[in-house]
Amino acid sequence: MHVHLLQHDPHRGPARLADWLTSMGHSHTVFHLDAGELPPRLADGDALILLDGPEGPLDSDRLPWLKGERKLVARALDGHKPLLGIGFGARLIAEALGAVVARGTFAETGWHPVTLAAENGLDLPERFDAFMWHREVFSLPEEAVALGGSAASPLQGFAWDGGRVLGLLCHLEATAESVEALLAHVAPPEGSDASPHAQDAAAMLADPRRFDRLAPLLDRLLSQWLRSAAA
Repeated sequence: MHVHLLQHDPHRGPARLADWLTSMGHSHTVFHLDAGELPPRLADGDALILLDGPEGPLDSDRLPWLKGERKLVARALDGHKPLLGIGFGARLIAEALGAVVARGTFAETGWHPVTLAAENGLDLPERFDAFMWHREVFSLPEEAVALGGSAASPLQGFAWDGGRVLGLLCHLEATAESVEALLAHVAPPEGSDASPHAQDAAAMLADPRRFDRLAPLLDRLLSQWLRSAAA
């Protein structure tokens, strides 16, 4: 398969996603929308991944490339393409499906346990630690299935159309290098200084094995996503 990845910030790239796609024999192209690149033609790829991006409202006046991406997401939803959104990308998909997207009660950064929802349909452990970096959240889109939640964000993700479309707030693709880049170049989500669910940089990077434990979770998630889409 050939997968298009849409990037919205120079310091929030594919991270482990690129390694997984290459290791599984899939090709991919990264489109840097924030740098002025145009979004791809949907017909030129087999699947679409929307990466994380800036916090705050989904405002096309603030983000001039957003209008074109919204059109691409709508076509992907209607055109039966596999579609995965992470962070900002998940919010964009949720919005396109009619869900409410808004600022959450607390910022959530660092490592937090995620508990899967009943009958979530994912081949993942019932409880696992994942990396977080967000304040914005979304409601469950109509006809979507909740995937699970954390203490700060009761809805961490959703599946739609039998798993062809996935949206995740948490970051299973994170690596130590991607988190170091985030910490060095991106301001923490609003309210992180007062949030009981925000960790400092030292805590985020204290145990490198945490990133290693994400790798099999990402593998299971992506394998199931592409299988569901091909079924």
